Formats: sequence, C-alpha cells, structure tokens
Amino acid sequence: SRTGRLNKPSVCSTAFILGMATAPYPTAGAPAAPPQAVEFKTRVQLFISCTNLVDKDVFSKSDPICVVDLLQGSIDISRGKFVEVGRTEHIKDNLNPSFTTAIVLDYFFEEVQHLKFILYDVDSPSANLRAGGGELLGTANVQLGKIVAAGTFTMDLELPGGRKGKSGKVKIVAEEVSAVDEDVEMTWTATKLDKKDFFGKSDPFLIFSRVNMDGSFASVHRTEVIKNTLDPSWRPFSISSRQLCNSDHSRQIRI
Repeated sequence: SRTGRLNKPSVCSTAFILGMATAPYPTAGAPAAPPQAVEFKTRVQLFISCTNLVDKDVFSKSDPICVVDLLQGSIDISRGKFVEVGRTEHIKDNLNPSFTTAIVLDYFFEEVQHLKFILYDVDSPSANLRAGGGELLGTANVQLGKIVAAGTFTMDLELPGGRKGKSGKVKIVAEEVSAVDEDVEMTWTATKLDKKDFFGKSDPFLIFSRVNMDGSFASVHRTEVIKNTLDPSWRPFSISSRQLCNSDHSRQIRI
C-alpha cells in the first residue's frame, strides 16, 4: 500500500517471501500454482598457490599444474564422483608456484560442495593427467564453504602412503566475482635492469599480483620471458578487470 497501511490481499496482489515467489491468488476453481524456489548462489574465483612441493625431477625442479575437481552426484565422498571444473596454467621448475589462472565456479550457500585440489608434475600442459601423463605431487580435499568463509585457506597436501605435512602446502584465496568487468590493455617496458646472469644478461619477466583482504598477494598475470636483455619491451596484453583487481580501481597491485 502506498499509504503505508497493510491492506488485505486481493485476487490480483502478489506476495514475496525470502527465497520464494508465489503467483497471484487464483480465482475460484483454478488450481494453485506451486511456488518457484530461488537458488541462493554467487560466483566465486579461487586463486591457488603452493609452497614446498615435492621435487620429482632429477636435474631440475618439478613443473606443477593444479587441477580442481568438484564432487557431483552426492554429498557423500564415497558415493559421489569428482569431476574437473578447472585447472591452472603449467609453471616450469618451481616448488613454490603462484598460479595466475583463477578457478571460477558457482558457490551455493545452502549446499555442501566438496572440492579436491590435485597437484601434478607434468612435462606438457596438454598431457592426459588422468591417464598417467603426470606425476602426482599431492592432493587436498576441502568444502568450498570453508574456503569462502575463511577468505584465505591453507592446508597440507598429501601423497598416498606419505606422511601428512611432508608434501607441501596449498593456499586458496576466495573472492566473490564482481558484476562489473572491463578489458584493461597494457604495454610495459623497462630500462637498465640489474644483470643477474654470469655469462649473459638477465632474462626478465613481470608478475602482476593483487592484494588480498589479509594483506597477502595473489598472482593474476605473468608476462613472457625475454632472453638476454636489460632493456626489455614486453608484448602488449589485455586482461579483464575482474582478474586484475576484481574491478576495484583503488585496489593495490604489485608488479
């Protein structure tokens, strides 16, 4: 009522209840329409990093990639089936990777969603990991709700037959995806960089990281490596504002 009074519903009024909308009151003799349930969900992005991974390579370090599976068919792990919902990029020679590829998925507020994070050491990102195309570095199981509630969630990786805590750790940063998205185009150069190689010049690249709520940083973009130069000019690139800063233009970015 526009006058502020609570009037008795008429046959053409509509009632709204939290999470449910009902159709107008039916006329005499007409069957009542069932209420339409509304799903409470939001879109979240997960940024993944690891520390102290197992070294599987003989003459170098492991080349990790992270695959994320979601349990489907049941909330009981023994009855459901884990299905892949995303994977990160492949990083060469790194036991402490900070992946820039975010895993984006729907978070349902009133559902239990089991996730499994699987770290592999692979020679090629296109390898069939499920068919033995990579060596297992460790796994971790957790409910998505726990990650979202914490914002930043760290847990031990485990290997079959291995001791817990001896296979490194995985850290997941969760954040709700902004409704706003823009393309940001950048071109970066540098001059007079420090010489780090003994027989040549440096091989520079850039890593862009955005600050998290707890003050830590999550990597969101990595440029190509330019060999043997102290004055690099990297290729122009485009990145979404959601990926770069979750569309918050005042957010701190570390380069």
